[in-house]
Amino acid sequence: MTLAPDTVDIAIERIGARGDGVADVGGRRVFVPLGVPGDRLRVRLGRPRGEGVEAEIVERLADGSDRAAPPCRHFGDCGGCQLQHLSGEAYRRWKRAVVVEALAQRGVAAEVEPLLALSAATRRRAKFVAERRGGPIQFGFNARRSRRAVDVGTCLVLAPTLARLLPTIRAALPAIVAEGQRIELQVTALPRGADLLAIGGGALGAARRDALKALAATADMARIAWRASEGAETEIVVERRAVVADFDGVGVELPPGAFLQASAEGEAAMRAFVLEACGRAARVADLFAGCGSFAAPLARKARVKAVEGDPAACAALEDAARERADLRLKVERRDLERRPLLPSELEAFDAVIFDPPRGGAGAQAKQLARLGVPTVVALSCNPATFARDARMLLDGGYRLERVRPIDQFVFSAHVEVAAVFRAGRPGV
Repeated sequence: MTLAPDTVDIAIERIGARGDGVADVGGRRVFVPLGVPGDRLRVRLGRPRGEGVEAEIVERLADGSDRAAPPCRHFGDCGGCQLQHLSGEAYRRWKRAVVVEALAQRGVAAEVEPLLALSAATRRRAKFVAERRGGPIQFGFNARRSRRAVDVGTCLVLAPTLARLLPTIRAALPAIVAEGQRIELQVTALPRGADLLAIGGGALGAARRDALKALAATADMARIAWRASEGAETEIVVERRAVVADFDGVGVELPPGAFLQASAEGEAAMRAFVLEACGRAARVADLFAGCGSFAAPLARKARVKAVEGDPAACAALEDAARERADLRLKVERRDLERRPLLPSELEAFDAVIFDPPRGGAGAQAKQLARLGVPTVVALSCNPATFARDARMLLDGGYRLERVRPIDQFVFSAHVEVAAVFRAGRPGV
């Protein structure tokens, strides 16, 4: 059989950091979505990617032993999950290995604990897209590596309280999404009701306002807000109840679109890790504190300074501190990438926590490495930037005591990392 010039037969050797199968062909890496180690595949080569090339499966010639039947019918087209086709044990090994390999690339030798697995149906927060392009509204998630909306009827990773909202939201969309429009719907399910922020639909208008109010009533949502475009002002359309997150018994009223850990179970696991690592620390700094998922409960037993760049998040945490006399909590608004805490400021603390965005805490880690705060607790959703920051701390004299991967993003290529550093001998 003669193959087309851009078609080759390959064997998948491993899974890469983005969840794709990886093969080496003539000294060039080939990245194949939905491939697993041991697969023999006929693939069509596509566009360049880094030092290699992307490819798509034309035919599966033989399956690797770790291949499993995906439990979701949307898998492969929907971009929300990358790893449903991998058997459970192989999946857990791979997630842990992502952290191990990221550290190894920075020369960090550490004993990485087994993956803390969470069940699939735990996501309380998700970003949906609704798109209308000359036919029925497509409501779901982006397609794999595309902005095309994939219409999703069910989703296995959503918490039941969030999944139950989807039919009601779908029914309301014809009055909300105009022809040619694409709107992002950020939905968070909380104990007092869901919070929805719609982004990208342009001017709100009376008809849309009425439709959104009706949706809030029908779905018993706590709040719906509207943002005409990314970066525009946020308008509260309806607020039927306060939107409150419970951080281990401390309530914080959230602003629209506030960052919240993807699952309550993941947040609880991370918080337990932080509290144990901080131990009896009397003075704690929580950097990139968000709305206080760690700072608020810690402030019941220690003096805590929460530092965060988002003004709305700072205001929410300040309000919570004013309402609770038992919280020893101060809040500072500060862009930690542009203006990290310096050693002269850090020396006041027994422990420092940082949980930055995916870009990591490079500027802050550099300052921490200059001082030697007794305990540093690092959390990250990006093993690569975590490893970079860890290398800085180790070079500054810290030792890496614990590394725990947490599977907060089930079936995706993402993994949460929690780690403890202690001031001491230089790392290896």
